[in-house]
Amino acid sequence: MTQRQKRFRIGAIALFAAVVAACDGTGTPPGPAGTPELRGALFDTIVARTERREAFSPVKNECLGFDPVAAMAALRDDVVAADTEEALYYALARVSHARRDRHLDLFLVPGGLALPDSAGLDVAGGPDPAPPRQAPARVFPDYSDGAGEAEYFLGAAAGGAFEWEAEAGESWAEDLLGARIVSVNGVPIEAWHDSTAAFIRHSTRAQLRWKLAEAMTLSTAALPPHLRADSLRLEFREYDGQVSSRNLPFVDPGSLTWTGAGEPSYPGLSLALRTDTYDLLTPDDARPFLVLIWRGFRESMVADVDRLIAFASERGLLDHALVMDVTRSRGGSLGAYAMQRLQPRPFRTTFGNLRISDVTLPFIEDKRRDFAARDINDSGVPETIDDGNWLMEWLEDDVLGALERGDAYSNNVPFKLAHAPRDSDGILEPAPVHFRGPLGVISGPSGGSHLDQFVSIVVDNGLGPVVGMPPGGYSNTWEWEEVLTFPGTGQPVVGFMWNIGHTIRPNGEIAEGNPADVDEWIPLAAENVVTYYEDMLARVLELMGVGAGS
Repeated sequence: MTQRQKRFRIGAIALFAAVVAACDGTGTPPGPAGTPELRGALFDTIVARTERREAFSPVKNECLGFDPVAAMAALRDDVVAADTEEALYYALARVSHARRDRHLDLFLVPGGLALPDSAGLDVAGGPDPAPPRQAPARVFPDYSDGAGEAEYFLGAAAGGAFEWEAEAGESWAEDLLGARIVSVNGVPIEAWHDSTAAFIRHSTRAQLRWKLAEAMTLSTAALPPHLRADSLRLEFREYDGQVSSRNLPFVDPGSLTWTGAGEPSYPGLSLALRTDTYDLLTPDDARPFLVLIWRGFRESMVADVDRLIAFASERGLLDHALVMDVTRSRGGSLGAYAMQRLQPRPFRTTFGNLRISDVTLPFIEDKRRDFAARDINDSGVPETIDDGNWLMEWLEDDVLGALERGDAYSNNVPFKLAHAPRDSDGILEPAPVHFRGPLGVISGPSGGSHLDQFVSIVVDNGLGPVVGMPPGGYSNTWEWEEVLTFPGTGQPVVGFMWNIGHTIRPNGEIAEGNPADVDEWIPLAAENVVTYYEDMLARVLELMGVGAGS
């Protein structure tokens, strides 16, 4: 059971009672979209709670040149005017996304706003909707120096024995690989970029563009109906300047077979070990390095890392150089556990804190219940290497003390007390058995969260070179979620989230909106999409001192 499901279950009875009270002898409840007065009161409640609870990132706000509360406030009239369930949902989505925090989203709740299509959205108290349908194309942003914010190109395509393939020709994607997108469903690409950005959760400009490229080829309800169509019509500008178009269907993602470029690919290396956490590749010519295509820090990571160490130890590989490709990694927990085993040096881990507010005590009460149930985890992933005592001691002593004093934030402690107690300096030693060779990282803006922390540990501690592009730039300690109701009615609307704590990088900076810089900037572009991963691997090996003939 996820934290959201648990919190929803705990609050469901109280919410039901509130709804019954609103209907019991006091007249009928408001319609699902409320009235202009109720929508205005709801908006004011959201902003007030955000000012009170949100752990804002000044460094992010400066980098993006915006004030999150002012950005939210500018949308009040849109919320008040949203007189249908669908219009209100997307107006509230814009309000939430105005904070520019990839972690923070809306979710649908029983009895709240209902949408005719919810593909790709989060739902509390019930099964998630089916994943959005996918067009048989992958689009990437062009990050090359001098490229505009709205420059996108075709990077890969998929087949699936569809009727349109016969008309388009088998080589349509090969002919258009790297071609620039001119328009999306008839909308010029610059206008499409600007209008769609308001509905895309992001913490950095680079990741906004990545997620926009992903959304372009999905039939996702994250975008309002006016930004979607029954199919995807893309207009391309080819290398010779000619403009052509393709009308692509949206289909079940599982029916697609992908070809083309843009995904991690390393010719001359072969798969040696596969787990849910990574693919381990070894060079066919027996050079002394390994490549880990890393997928995330999820449920099986600890066991998968232990398996990697055993595999490498048995085969005499622990002295090899190790390159981690994290360009498609998700987040999770316990990245420091992996770091203690994937390289040979001590390092300072990330730290974190809590914003002190009206939800601090309810948050602690949630953790007390989790601790009593021996369930200190995040979406099924254990958050600590101990039994949770380190975390609870900090919450019961330091955080409650900060609440009593009226402090703005708690003290900073090792992140979630996952690897060290509250009085630790955060310096972690390598595990008894670990890789002894140099470490290098290939990074990109697709993912973030715990991945951002992992890359910042490498960069801020100087553990090895990082090439490519910074990760997505989003990380916090915890979020707070609750069901919003129209004030004074008990009528549920949507679930809403707040970032309630800073992640602190090893260098002392706030992590949110502030990803660690790479040692060498190698941007993805239309011109290098075919050889991108080979180029990055060659460069990181050079920086690691592992030559082509080593």
